[in-house]
Amino acid sequence: MSASVAVYRNIYTEDHFQQAYGSDDNAGGSPGLRERLASGCRCSRRACLHLLRDRVPIFNWLPKYRLKKWILGDTVAGLTVGILHIPQGMAFALLTSVAPIFGLYTSFFPVFLYMCFGTGRHVSTGTFAVVSLMTGSVVEQLVPTPLEMNTSLPAAAEFEAQRIGVASAVALLSGIIMLCMFGLQLGFLSTYLSEPIVKAFTSAAAFHVTVSQLQSMLGLRLPRHTGTFSLFKTLGSVVENLPHTNTAELLISLVCLAALVPVKEINIRFRRRLRTPIPVEILTVIIATGVTFAASLDTNYNIEIVGHIPAGFPKPKLPALHTFPDIAGDTVAITFVGYAVSVSLAMIYADKHGYSIHPNQELLAHGISNTVSSFFTCFPSSATLATTNILESAGGHTQLSGLFTSLVVLIVLLLIGPLFYFLPKAVLACINVTSLRQMFLQFQDLPELWKISKIDFMVWVVTWLSVVVLNVDLGLAIGVVFSMMTVICRTQRAGCSVLGRASNTEIYRPMEKHSKCYEVPGVKILTYNGPIYYGNRNFFREEMSRLLGLTPEKIRSWEKARKALEKREGETAVNTVERGIANTSFSSENEFFKSETVESDIQAVLIDCSSLIFVDVAGARLFTQICTDCQKVGVCVYLANCNESVLKILTSSGLMNYMNPQHIFVTVHDAVLYIQQQKEKPRESTTTVWV
Repeated sequence: MSASVAVYRNIYTEDHFQQAYGSDDNAGGSPGLRERLASGCRCSRRACLHLLRDRVPIFNWLPKYRLKKWILGDTVAGLTVGILHIPQGMAFALLTSVAPIFGLYTSFFPVFLYMCFGTGRHVSTGTFAVVSLMTGSVVEQLVPTPLEMNTSLPAAAEFEAQRIGVASAVALLSGIIMLCMFGLQLGFLSTYLSEPIVKAFTSAAAFHVTVSQLQSMLGLRLPRHTGTFSLFKTLGSVVENLPHTNTAELLISLVCLAALVPVKEINIRFRRRLRTPIPVEILTVIIATGVTFAASLDTNYNIEIVGHIPAGFPKPKLPALHTFPDIAGDTVAITFVGYAVSVSLAMIYADKHGYSIHPNQELLAHGISNTVSSFFTCFPSSATLATTNILESAGGHTQLSGLFTSLVVLIVLLLIGPLFYFLPKAVLACINVTSLRQMFLQFQDLPELWKISKIDFMVWVVTWLSVVVLNVDLGLAIGVVFSMMTVICRTQRAGCSVLGRASNTEIYRPMEKHSKCYEVPGVKILTYNGPIYYGNRNFFREEMSRLLGLTPEKIRSWEKARKALEKREGETAVNTVERGIANTSFSSENEFFKSETVESDIQAVLIDCSSLIFVDVAGARLFTQICTDCQKVGVCVYLANCNESVLKILTSSGLMNYMNPQHIFVTVHDAVLYIQQQKEKPRESTTTVWV
């Protein structure tokens, strides 16, 4: 059952509507620069407390902590994630090309610092495979592994010091970049790494991680390849050296994979029934270390082990600051990847649990984490996919879970670390590979992405292929550029449509998609679904000319006819004065133009600006040109549904010098009724609009 409602109101132009309902410009105006600076510099106890709670969120949420309700979940989740951090921290240190102990340091300091400054209640920070891989590429470029490594203790220690110095420098520079971005309030830049880009990038990076770990799983001692086509270079090197595979390390890898993969599947499929996931990684590490020690596999079968892990806290140490010029470009990419992944994860779980994330505060949190941690021989950190998922599924409620995670890692650093001396590196490589399960499974999103948006599908494919074929840094840059190009192309080729009116309504819809809508006689109503700027002004002009039939030839013919009319009127005036006889062959300009009228008989052009997001100077000048072209052929131009910013730019550009200000209306229907009234006899401006 349908109902109709009659609405009686006046026809509103923009000027009339502003006079009736607009706000007074002088009342309640925005404060000037001086007033804003003065208010920002005022200091009071209340303002200081508010600033402290904003910048150090732990002072905001800790007093409101529900001890009885949340403490058990935070404790269990924190301990579970802490146990997982131990093997993953050591494993991801191998990706960074540094000793495993530095992975444990990176699993401690950033976790504690993010707990104090972060806004994500379910975010687990620490070592992340993709960030570690990118950092490892920088380390390998500046401190490559020599073909014949000097096994003497001082030389090996110096080599490790150089490598961690470069990795810490990357962390320091990354933290400084994030702090600068926070100062400039540039948290919105993470949006340029869209979801298809992030997913394709992490999925492709997972292939790089897997291939880089093959040599450790097979017991091969090969140099690490960096730069473009590094994945294929590494694969070729591994295939070439397959005859030199260490059988014992291959068996260890197969046994570890046979244990890790099924148990991880059980943890995922039965995570709702399991209070905490089975800590298969730490169990594998303990068992492998014990077996290697008992059977002396390192000496009998030449198995590569972790080696000495010093107990205690790291001493503060200055990173290799002299490497800043060499690492600057790669660090920018590492910073954006780490921040984008961290903010994306934080927002996913914030939406799920009904709280908000502040992107700029996240910049401060991760900036402080990386900056401070870099002085304690840590490499870059970020939020991690696997541990964040486990933290949430294990029942974590707040950032306090990070405290228990840090305590677990601290105990390992102070007491248990040296016991992992005999841990085979092949085990850590297997942990690395199996931790990438979620990244590989992102291929499952492709069919749905194809159905939703084929352009986003292409962004995903181009990013993935670029990262896999070229390398991580260059592939990410290509993905971002390609994504931005798709946005530009979509704004350049936005559709221009002719609107028709639905019978007995004030609703106007595109004619090509609504066959039962009819075109208002004598009025061409056009709409453009996008901005008008320097990049698409030519396309917009071509579309308008095509729909209106305003070809250059037609404009010239009308101008020629107008000049002929002016000349004829001049002769008529002379005859009237000299002979007193009026030449009435052309009684008016309108009658002359009726004889030269265009085929479509368009008397007015109405442009619906409701989909016009913005207009730049070039677009405003184009509007002026279209207005003058229409006037040359005797067609009036009207505008409707202009937002304030578009209308301000059009007015400032001088469009009103070529257009009647009273031809700008609040709605399309107001403009149509006004045009129809001008064609007919004058009547009341009050109209009936049927909805």
